[in-house]
Amino acid sequence: MNKRILVTGGAGFIGSHLCARLLSENNEVICLDNYFTGSKSNIIDLLRNPGFEIVRHDIINPYNIEVDEIYNLACPASPIHYQYNPIKTIKTSVMGAINMLGLAKRVDAKILQASTSEVYGDPNVHPQKENYWGHVNPIGIRSCYDEGKRCAETLFMDYHRQNKVKIKIIRIFNTYGPNMNPDDGRVVSNFIVQALKGEDITIYGDGSQTRSFQYIDDLIEGMIRTMNTSASFTGPVNLGNPDEFSILELAEKIISLTKSKSKIVHCSLPSDDPKQRQPDISLAKEVLNWSPKIKLDEGLVKTIKYFKNKM
Repeated sequence: MNKRILVTGGAGFIGSHLCARLLSENNEVICLDNYFTGSKSNIIDLLRNPGFEIVRHDIINPYNIEVDEIYNLACPASPIHYQYNPIKTIKTSVMGAINMLGLAKRVDAKILQASTSEVYGDPNVHPQKENYWGHVNPIGIRSCYDEGKRCAETLFMDYHRQNKVKIKIIRIFNTYGPNMNPDDGRVVSNFIVQALKGEDITIYGDGSQTRSFQYIDDLIEGMIRTMNTSASFTGPVNLGNPDEFSILELAEKIISLTKSKSKIVHCSLPSDDPKQRQPDISLAKEVLNWSPKIKLDEGLVKTIKYFKNKM
């Protein structure tokens, strides 16, 4: 075996792909998950690999294990799930970060924090660079997630400065692909499921708000490259696809690719919903030699195929 790696939230959408990639590189992988949003079906095929281990655990509680690296992904990431129990969400981000950083400190492991583009809030700067501090409502319905992730970044930097913990911080922009939860309320999975069922496609607002969508394989490549950078590079680094699309354009693409007869209907815009979201990935290109390779149409075809097989 190469390295012993802990992945918190390893049964989730991103975590399951990360576990598979790490195993393919002959690492030993311990997947930690409480299955609030993760699913055993995402990782069941990995159990055939003798280097894979599953532990049911909530990182709000401390966990002890000897590992070389930790990828801290545990936290509900879609508005439906993180607003279901907002106190639990912020506890997962903050107490989870403290527990995992404490573990990294004790066993001298490198640790990567999966942060989010949501730390930029509803941005006044476009596209968003890592040195932008954000425009976040600290008392809104999205704050449990946005501020939880911002606080986790603070904790990572303070553990690094005070205790010399080897940290990496990535900021993940909208990501899609197989293993997404069909009920998570995210725009790509929502639209694909509605289109495949022939239901109305619901767009919040007029659909002019923009997002940048990256395919899961591109993100996983960026995560591993970040973990493998020299100790002097802590991040944060944006990992996202700078190609920007309006929500209306996305809906029309999905209707076309699924050959659906679904109609587009408009609903009222949720509170604090960002109007624009686009990463500046200059730093990732420079330090990681990374940029997304998979175009939106190609990734959507793969994702649609996955959902078709699930329905």
